[in-house]
Amino acid sequence: MKENIEQIKNEIISLLPTLGTNKAFYDAQSAYLGKAGKITMLLRGLGQAPKEDRPALGKAINELKVWAEGQFEQAEKTVNKAELLARYENEKLDITMPSVKDEVGALHPITHIKNEIIDIFAGLGFEIFEGPEIEDDFHNFTALNVPKDHPARDMQDTFFITEDILLRTQTSPGQIRTMERRKPPIKVLIPGRVFRSEGDATHSPMFHQMEGLVIDKNLSVRDLYGVLDYLAKKLFDGEAQTRLRPSFFPFTEPSVELDVTCCVCHGKGCKLCKNTGWIEVLGGGMVHKKVLENGGIDTNEYNGLALGIGMDRIAMLKYGIPNIKLLFENDQRMLKQFK
Repeated sequence: MKENIEQIKNEIISLLPTLGTNKAFYDAQSAYLGKAGKITMLLRGLGQAPKEDRPALGKAINELKVWAEGQFEQAEKTVNKAELLARYENEKLDITMPSVKDEVGALHPITHIKNEIIDIFAGLGFEIFEGPEIEDDFHNFTALNVPKDHPARDMQDTFFITEDILLRTQTSPGQIRTMERRKPPIKVLIPGRVFRSEGDATHSPMFHQMEGLVIDKNLSVRDLYGVLDYLAKKLFDGEAQTRLRPSFFPFTEPSVELDVTCCVCHGKGCKLCKNTGWIEVLGGGMVHKKVLENGGIDTNEYNGLALGIGMDRIAMLKYGIPNIKLLFENDQRMLKQFK
């Protein structure tokens, strides 16, 4: 047993300098001082020693245990210090390295135009209404004076989901839904995405419109022109000239289109305006009597005016964007210009 005591002491002396982690330390401590540790087992085996040797052996084993506890206590401090230094080293920051910069994003040009139009009309007392993008045939066509056999349906290539359900081709269905929910007087803007099966440099299968609707007593084309002229001058140039041209929309009568002097040449003639000095920017008209009736409006007391503006087209004109696809490609080189 004396030899075992000396051997255990030598093992501990050799082992302690090799302990590099807390796990290794606690495993070693348990191997010698735990319930089944070597020193603990020596104490348990003391009863097998000759009776006359037990006092001396007991004293020697207890001295070994006290010595071992002191050695492990000192080793624990050393191991903890080494682990702390290692953690500091791993977490050390090199303050000489350049920092990673988070770039600030920018609003999309269509969002700029949408917010600008809303701000313009907010000053005139307009509210915002957003209708569903998946519409039924009644709200998208029939209620807007476009029955099943109407040739105006051929003017739009429609994405039909079922025979009577479709992706809306315009924000005009919002007119009917607003009239169904509200009583006159009504002044509302209806922004949103619309869908048509077309695509080229100036058209996209998905684009953005802003619908304006006013229903009140004794409205006239003069009121319509006043609203359109005010909007165009706020969007482009306060000095710009505007004009109305007769047009056709099944949901308005009379129907007009608004031209504004070219924002590039200011009416002198250029490639953008095809040397006419004028650019078409939006359409409108007095709301057709049948449309008002389909919306539940008493046409003996009220009439209405409406306008529709393509926000993608306005963004292209105002910011000089040559191809509508640039609005949907998320090219950072283009979008960064709108910070």
